[in-house]
Order: sequence, then C-alpha cells, then structure tokens
Amino acid sequence: AIVEYFGPGTETISATGKGTICNMGAEHGATCSLFPFDEAMARYLEATGRAEIADLARQHASHLVSDAEVEANPEDFYDQIIDIDLSSLSPMVVGPHSPDRARRLVDLGDEAHAENWPEELSAALIGSCTNSSYEDMDRAASVAQQAAARGLKAKTPLYVTPGSDAVDQPIRRDGQMDALEAIGATVLANACGPCIGQWDRQGGKSKDTNAIVTSFNRNFSGRNDGNHSTLAFIASPEIVVALSIAGRLDFDPTRDPLLDEEGNQVMLKPPVGEALPEQSFLFTGKGFVSPPKDPSTVAVDIREDSERLQKLTPFQPIAPDELSNLVILAKVKGKCTTDHISPAGPWLRYRGHLEKISDNAYTGAANLFSEALGTGNHVLTGETGIPLPELAKDYRAQGVGWVVIGDTNYGEGSSREHAAMSPRFLGCRAVLVRSFARIAEANLKKQGILPLTFSDAGSWDNLQAEDRLTINGVDHLTPATPLTVTACHADGNEESFECQHTLSELEIEWFRAGSALNYLRDQDQPQATAS
Repeated sequence: AIVEYFGPGTETISATGKGTICNMGAEHGATCSLFPFDEAMARYLEATGRAEIADLARQHASHLVSDAEVEANPEDFYDQIIDIDLSSLSPMVVGPHSPDRARRLVDLGDEAHAENWPEELSAALIGSCTNSSYEDMDRAASVAQQAAARGLKAKTPLYVTPGSDAVDQPIRRDGQMDALEAIGATVLANACGPCIGQWDRQGGKSKDTNAIVTSFNRNFSGRNDGNHSTLAFIASPEIVVALSIAGRLDFDPTRDPLLDEEGNQVMLKPPVGEALPEQSFLFTGKGFVSPPKDPSTVAVDIREDSERLQKLTPFQPIAPDELSNLVILAKVKGKCTTDHISPAGPWLRYRGHLEKISDNAYTGAANLFSEALGTGNHVLTGETGIPLPELAKDYRAQGVGWVVIGDTNYGEGSSREHAAMSPRFLGCRAVLVRSFARIAEANLKKQGILPLTFSDAGSWDNLQAEDRLTINGVDHLTPATPLTVTACHADGNEESFECQHTLSELEIEWFRAGSALNYLRDQDQPQATAS
C-alpha cells in the first residue's frame, strides 16, 4: 500500500518527525509513505544546506499537497481512511519482540505484572538512525535537565547514540549532551551500534530474562544484544529517558512521581524541544573519501584467509528445469523477519563475506517441521534437527534445489540484502508465502529468486515436510500471469495450486539473467554484431 498522511495534524509535526513516521512505514508493508509539503520541510531543507530545493518546492507547492477535493471527500479517493486525533494520543510503548505489539504507557505496568515480565529495567538506549534528530535529543535533554535540577540520576544504564555527526556536534555545542551526561548517560559512537546488535553489553553473556527500553525502530528477539531472553520495548526518546530515571518499566511520567534525595515527590513536566538548532547544523564531512575519477585505477586486494571480505561470484541463472522436484527447507509459521532470516549482531562483521555470513541463514526461524529453532530435517537421509544453513549447503552440494514456505508479511524489518543473498547463495530457488513485506520481495527479485504468493492462502496448510514441489510455466513467465505449483506428497499423491507474482518485464529479465547485477553487467557489455 501507499500511505498518505493529510489533514491539519500534519502541520504540527516537524520534518524529522515526519521522516521517522515514513521510516516506520516499512513495518506495515507500505511501498511508500507521503506527507504534504509544508514550511517545516522548507525550513529543514534550508537548515541543511538545500535552500535551492526548498525554493523549488515552494514554487510547486500546489502539486505537493492533497488536492482540495481529496481533502474535502477523502473517502472517494482512498481505499481506507484512518483518523488519528493527535491531541488525544498519550505516550505509547511497543514490544517485546515486535514493533507491532503496542499499548499506552499507562497500561504497561499492569500488563508486565500479568505477563510476569521483569519490571526493573536493565538498560535504556536512545539514538541510532531513528528518533535521534536534534528535536528528539532536545526533548530527551529537557527531561534530563529537570531530573538533574532535583539531584536525580538515571537508575538504569542510559546509552546515547547520536544519529549522525551533524546532530552530535550541535548537541555538544548547545548543551543537550551535557544534560544527558549529567544524569549518568554514556555516549556511544555515531553508528548503528546496539540497534543492530553491535553492542558489547556488559554482562551481555547472561541469558537471563531482562527488560530494556530503546527508541530504536525495531526490537525483534535477540536483535540488540543477541540474547533471546532480553525483552526489548520501544518508546520515544523522552519516555526512554524518563524510564531510565525511574529504573522501572511500570513508570508513567504523566501520572507517577519520582522521589528526590530528600524523599520529596517530583513530577516531570512534558518536555519541550526545538525542531532545528538556532545556530544551524554543523557539517564537517570528516571521514569521507571521495571516489577516484577513474575507478579502473583502483585494485581491491583481499587476503586469501580473510573472513571479513570475499569477492562475489555472479549467480548463475536458474533454468526452468531447475524448478522441479524441489525440497522444502523450512515452513515458517508466524513472523519470519529479516532478523529470523539473517540475524544481525556479531554476524555483521561478515557482511563483506557472503559465504561466512550465510552460516546464519534462517537460524532464527521457527520451522514447523522441526522442534528446535533454526533447524530442519533432511528429506534425503531422514536425519533430524540439522541447523538450516548446514542443511541448505548439503542440498546445494547434492544439486537439490530448495524452497522456503513463509507466512504473512515475510521479510518484515530492515532491508538487509543478505536476507535474500544468503538463501540464493545456499541454493534457494523460490520463496512461497501468504504475503511479503515489500522490500523483502524486491530483494528476492534482485537476487534471482522467485517470490511467489499463494493465490489461495489455504494452500499453505497442505504443504508437508517431505513434499517435492515443481514450479510450472517459468519458461513462459510474463507479468501478472499466475504460475502453477505441483506438490508431490510422500504417499505419491499430487495436488496443484496457483501462485501469484509481481514481477515486471524488467524484473523477469533480472530473473533470466540470474540477478539484477548480472542484468546490469550484461547491459554494459558491447554487443557482438554479425557481419
């Protein structure tokens, strides 16, 4: 879907606030998220050195907002209308293990008690790429300043990751960083850090159940510290800071007081924050190395024993006859996010080494055909409980193609290409699901894997562990034309079902070339001509 925001409430949200909302559109499967152009966007463009774009946008502003008839009668133009009254919203918190599990902060304490979740927080983190704008940091600092004025410090370890150098420098100059450090915050590098598991967490080797709260954009199981017993919740930066001061999950600053050193009750006031720094942003470009004008002069030398880097070998096209008699590597019920397909954390040091990072493929997936997480059963040998990467490699070595069966919103989460590259490297031919997250589907197309959706979602239920699948009609693949999949069951019976695809003519060319990169390379090659 395309999600378009409109109405008077949009004018009350800063440009960076709108950006965060659009960033999170991926979580509900949005192809695109749109806000109408307004002066908040223009001011942001000017403050970030793009005044000429702001002027251009102002000249064409009438084309960058909803038409008057759409504003007047939106139900005539949209498939679905969702009304959000911003003035009635109260602080929210989501989690654990999903950004979809939401409730009002005021209700979290009762739910935590009912679920037997730890109510004492073990860590609080703000920043990373989401919710770390100047405005976010200013609001977080506003809470910290109130606490510091009453002699309060964070009871929970508080970590701050500025979203970029362009934010880090102004908040150091303007005092927000000082305010956060005054209550005991630790400042981390301007990088993804704990958001994607790059967190050398003190005591992180413990697998004890614990609760953390962050302002990051995703909180899938094991994502932040590699511990699947860590219950990660997400809230706004100012709420995260307030919770760190209280040290508890069941604290609501809109109604609950804190106690200062003298035992007096202290109520935190709603924070304030400026959308843009008064003295402008600071841009240094430090660390940027411009590419050479002639790239052919650059040679990339990689150690033969490197586990960090590996030259890529182009994927070979999947021929139609390689789409028959396929085994099912795994049938995943429920969530199969990019963190289930290609977990982050310590694995990210192998991002440049496809063979090495593929050892994590589907290790977080709950295979319906196997008891342990990330394992499967060998259709050829009958061996059970094999780690899915090892199983996939053995199928590949024996020339046996395989597929993965997914549930709804397959591939939700960060748009990590390895969630498509690793399965392709290990021999995946197709992914059949009830529905895809858009970016995950696009990445599969780019790597030459067929992304198929059951025409009848009920067909999902009929697939069994030892089935052999044949995908018919790929040699005549055309846009919007369904494909028929035949499943041969272990008892010899066969049944066929229909699958849809969204491949365009160009994307079909990617598939026939073996990948989008192969297609682009071929387009760049001089074409031989017959004389």
